[in-house]
Formats: sequence, structure tokens, C-alpha cells
Amino acid sequence: MDNTEIIAAQLNLHKAQVKTVNELLNSGNTIPFIARYRKEKTGELDEEQIRQVSLLLQKLQKLDNRRQTIIKSINNQGLLTPELHQQIQAAVSLTELEDLYQPYKPKRRTRATIARERGLQGLADLIIQQAKPDTPLPAIYNAYLSDEVPNIEDTLAGARDIVAEQISDTPAVRKGVREKANQWGILHCTKKQNGNDSKGVYETYYEFSLRVNKLRPHQILAINRGEDNKILRIKLEILERDWLQIINKQYRLDKRSPFNHELRKAIQEAAERLLLPSIERDVRRELTERAEAHAIEVFARNLR
Repeated sequence: MDNTEIIAAQLNLHKAQVKTVNELLNSGNTIPFIARYRKEKTGELDEEQIRQVSLLLQKLQKLDNRRQTIIKSINNQGLLTPELHQQIQAAVSLTELEDLYQPYKPKRRTRATIARERGLQGLADLIIQQAKPDTPLPAIYNAYLSDEVPNIEDTLAGARDIVAEQISDTPAVRKGVREKANQWGILHCTKKQNGNDSKGVYETYYEFSLRVNKLRPHQILAINRGEDNKILRIKLEILERDWLQIINKQYRLDKRSPFNHELRKAIQEAAERLLLPSIERDVRRELTERAEAHAIEVFARNLR
């Protein structure tokens, strides 16, 4: 399905109407001009319908451009498999694309990167696989010791850093936790101790908590303004039972494995240090985008 078919389906229009609007916009015509003087070509589309088509065209073009950039990047790394290519082509949002790209995205030098440079990937693999080796654990750990990793404690910490990053970068984990956050996450607002709100503009949000899916657009924008003005402190709470359930589906603990405890600790570290802060940023960005789009729509309706 090409972009014109996708837009036609979303807006309940004919494909020919979307194609015509696209051609007129690409020819340099403005939305008001098309709405007033090209009705016979667009099938009587009004200005708002044309604007919606235009916005969706831009959104899908941005998605396609990002898709090609991601494919090129992964392919240059020699890691693009047919299955991954198919998943990238099937992605219908920027968020989904970025989740797929996350494990392959060039990163700054992270704790996991340093641990890999120190030769700890093999130990990390044993933790992830929940291996049950015949070799005694001290002998396994000693094999990874070096000048840079002088003791077993550092060895295990480095291996957990690798595991934690892999867990956080797993697309299915990120998608699942984000969905849970959007449905069950709770946004908490408190007033900063030194926040100057002499007129009490944000008093409603001094002690405020509400589920993410119940927040109204005007509340989101007000909360953002309070945070920008350094009056409010914002925190998104994602319950442990929600994110832990998602991670455990992908990374199963095995009580029979001597590495069970290390995987358990790596999961906790992945959530607290990497995954949950990233998901909080994603959710808040999506909330803001929806709230701003709603505000523009209300403004345009009132202006008309």
C-alpha cells in the first residue's frame, strides 16, 4: 500500500483525491488556493481536508526518509538481514522504526562498549543464555580477568552492563513497556521547593497525579509550561510489575542456572538506568505532540 492509499484510507477519501492534492502541492500551490480554485480537481475538498492530507503526506515522507537512512546505516554495518529489512519496511511509525534501529544505532562510548572492549561479551552471553556449565564458576570468571578487569566483581559488573544495554535495546521490550506506560503509567507533578509561582498559576499541579491515558491536552501543555518555568517537577511512574513482565517474556530467568542472580540484577539495572528513563522521554514527547496538535486544531476551528 503506497502513501496515497494509506492517507485515503485514514481520511476516508478517494485515492485520486489524495494524489491530486499531492500533485498540486508539489507544483507550489497553497492550501487556500487549492481549496478555493481547484475544487473541480480535488472533488470539492475543503481547506481542512486538504490540510490534513498535506500533514499526512509530510509525516509519511519523513517516515520513508528515516526508513531509508536506517536501512543504509544497518546495511553499511553488514548486519541487515532479510527478516530485519522486512520489519523495517513494515514499520508504520517513527517510534517503531527507532525501536528496530536501537540495537544498531551508533552509540557514544557506553559502559557496555567499554565492557565489550575488555572482552566480557562471552560472559554476558552466558548470563543471557542462563547457561548451566560443567566448569566451576571461579574458573569461568578467572578466564575473563585482565589488567583492566582485575577482580571477579568488576568482571560481573561489566558483563551485566552488556546484558543491561541489550535488554534495553530489544525492540519487543521497548514496544511492550511503552504500551504499558501509555495505558497504565502515572504522571506525578510536584512543586519544586524553590519554584517561583507567586500568582499560583500552576497551583492545581503542586500535588497532582493522573494516569497517562486520562490526561487532557490542556493539562499536558500546562504541566509542560510549569516544568519549563522551573516550577514543577515531573515524573512518570511505570509500575515494576508492568515492565518486569515484558522483560521476562524476552529474557527468561532459570533458577537452575548459576547465572540466574546476575541476570536478575542486570534486568533491574537495565530498567532503572536505561529503559525507563528512555520510555519516559518517549511517552512525554508523544503526549506533547498530541496536545499541541489538538491545540492547533482548536485554534484553527475557532479562527474559521
